[in-house]
Amino acid sequence: MNWITDYVKPRIKAVLAPKPTEAEMWARCDGCGQMVFQKDLADNQHVCPGCAHHFKIRPKERFGHLFDEGRFVEIAYEEPAKDPLKFRDQRRYTDRMKEARSKTSLLDCAVTAKGEIGGHEAVMIAHDFTFMAGSMGMALGNAFLAAAERALTDHCPFVAFPAAGGARMQEGILSLMQMPRTTVAIQRLQDAGLPVIMVLTDPTTGGVTASYAMLGDIHLAEPKALICFAGPRVIEQTIREKLPDGFQRSEYLLEHGMIDRVVDRREMRGELINLLNLLCGPKQAQLTGDTDLEQEDQQPTS
Repeated sequence: MNWITDYVKPRIKAVLAPKPTEAEMWARCDGCGQMVFQKDLADNQHVCPGCAHHFKIRPKERFGHLFDEGRFVEIAYEEPAKDPLKFRDQRRYTDRMKEARSKTSLLDCAVTAKGEIGGHEAVMIAHDFTFMAGSMGMALGNAFLAAAERALTDHCPFVAFPAAGGARMQEGILSLMQMPRTTVAIQRLQDAGLPVIMVLTDPTTGGVTASYAMLGDIHLAEPKALICFAGPRVIEQTIREKLPDGFQRSEYLLEHGMIDRVVDRREMRGELINLLNLLCGPKQAQLTGDTDLEQEDQQPTS
């Protein structure tokens, strides 16, 4: 044991490390308006302890709460051509991508992973909304296909967590072509008899809603998530009418038969395990209590 490396250096780094600012320590809840301590928020899966408002959560943190023991392996996917349309609005697309990658440490908005949940092997894909609003582009299409291929190869369920502002305008028609690509991938999974579960999060909009997000076998949603193609403001401006309260939110869609269930994020793992047990059969490791009873039955009696 080297006491300088193992003891002195960590203590020095702890003293010299920049202290978090007040803005970094607290978050204002959009649901109740109260200030919430960031650590308490993280410990509660980024759900407000007061009003149960669901903050946005990043994919790897979400996976950590869902997979058994928080263990998973990321699935690599091919990086597409950079700025194929040489797009520029107020800034160049390449500059926007560099900023997003630096901010998130991701290749693009999609994160794919494989692990076990309740003993069931499963492949998951999730959008990171902090990366250009989780918009669907060629990279997301590549990630989706790579995840679907892995599920097909390993013959395991597929679970997706979309959170997107729609297709990525900087890629034009190329981003829209991801709609049929992901649709075909879903069809291949279903043809193979593999469960496809969609967990719609806030917001799920635009081309993502118009393609794979609404094609699952089962559709769950987090509370009060915005789920739509065109947003309420656009619709109101078009038809010049006031929309019903809660229009296009999870609970409204559940009431009108568009989704199957609204599930609190803190209960999502248990919900997914129950669904996979129903669709794939329960795993022996999950038969809590039954194993002990069976062992007792097998013991010789005097």
